[in-house]
Amino acid sequence: MSEFDGRLKGRGAAASRGPLAGRGVLILVENLPVPFDRRVWQEAQALRDAGARVSVICPVGKGCEALRETIEGIEIYRHPLPIEARRARDYIREYSAALWRQLRLSFKVRREQGFDVVQACNPPDLLFLVALVHKLFGGRRFVFDHHDLSPELFESKFERRGPLHAAMRFFECMSFRCADASIATNETFKRIAVERGGMDPDRVFVVKSYPPIERFRRVAPDPELRAWKPVLAGYVGIMARQDGVDHLVRAMGRLRDLGRDDIGCVIIGEGPELDALRRLSAEMGLEDRIRFTGYLRGERLLSHLSALDIGVIPDPKSAFNDKLSMNKVFEYMMLGLPIVQYDLTQAGFEADGAALVARPCAPEAMADAIAALADDPERRRRMGALGRAKAEAEFRWENEAARLVEAYQAALDLPRGGVRSASAGKPLREAAE
Repeated sequence: MSEFDGRLKGRGAAASRGPLAGRGVLILVENLPVPFDRRVWQEAQALRDAGARVSVICPVGKGCEALRETIEGIEIYRHPLPIEARRARDYIREYSAALWRQLRLSFKVRREQGFDVVQACNPPDLLFLVALVHKLFGGRRFVFDHHDLSPELFESKFERRGPLHAAMRFFECMSFRCADASIATNETFKRIAVERGGMDPDRVFVVKSYPPIERFRRVAPDPELRAWKPVLAGYVGIMARQDGVDHLVRAMGRLRDLGRDDIGCVIIGEGPELDALRRLSAEMGLEDRIRFTGYLRGERLLSHLSALDIGVIPDPKSAFNDKLSMNKVFEYMMLGLPIVQYDLTQAGFEADGAALVARPCAPEAMADAIAALADDPERRRRMGALGRAKAEAEFRWENEAARLVEAYQAALDLPRGGVRSASAGKPLREAAE
């Protein structure tokens, strides 16, 4: 028996007595594959540990190409990923294809695994339609996992509103109205669920995206990176238009123009803008200053992050970015990295003294902030220590996992900490018969 199999067996014994014992859960996610999507993967593991049988439907992606596999006891069903929308009219094609594939797979999961609850992770906010089919024709419950503000994301991408923006507001509202419980990534999202979505506050649960602190830790830094430049700034995350990684590339161009040969940049991750960012770096002659690593995970990711001196959040200020809780904020703070970011309300609140705010929202200001920290190692140390201390005191995934289970208990109308008697694996209507 492998070490993991032993751990899983031990967890299985405890989970059989957990608050969700005998329940089946189907998680829908369209924009990222699992387990690459860290938040969704942690949620799936938490639900499994609470006793639920967990299945996930998601797109394929690099390192996640298999259409069907079981990882750590979680059943994963994948489908081809539609091309991400770059123009407003492309949304209809992308989301229609994804919706159809997820609906078809949901019936396959229903036959093979069974489930009592469907959890839909936005974007898009159309996934409630898949849950609604199973809610109306089978009595399944629906949990809406509110990751992103889709109307604001549309406006941020296309810099306009119009009929599609209005449609997204409608679908967001319908996602909330159909939900038996909703999960918010922060208190701002909870307020939106209540005020914009009309949800009962007692059925909205804040579950923050903290990485497990025992796993997300400093390790020995990658020696080749550490030998490359005296000071390393870096970014980790998805690279879509709204993430503003082009600001970081342009900031490195300004640092080159200022004669700062001592500062290098490591960009970790993938996304629809990656090829464009590589072209921009080449056009600006920055190949000797910027390294794109692609997708990393596990110890290799940690060794690269541990080589950094500064973590950068290049997301420009917008109605979308201003309200987001960003994974990279928590990850940088857990590793004790000082942060450079723009004046973002939610990210600024969460980073607090660990962040240096670049003003105005422009690559030149970002370059100046990176240079200021590069020249002041003691300030970097103080900021990193503040971030690490806050992370150790507050960033507890086990507390978030408990709130996730509470959301499921609310959706299932179960007493908190207990399980209403029902036939294992049966939907609620069938269990009541």
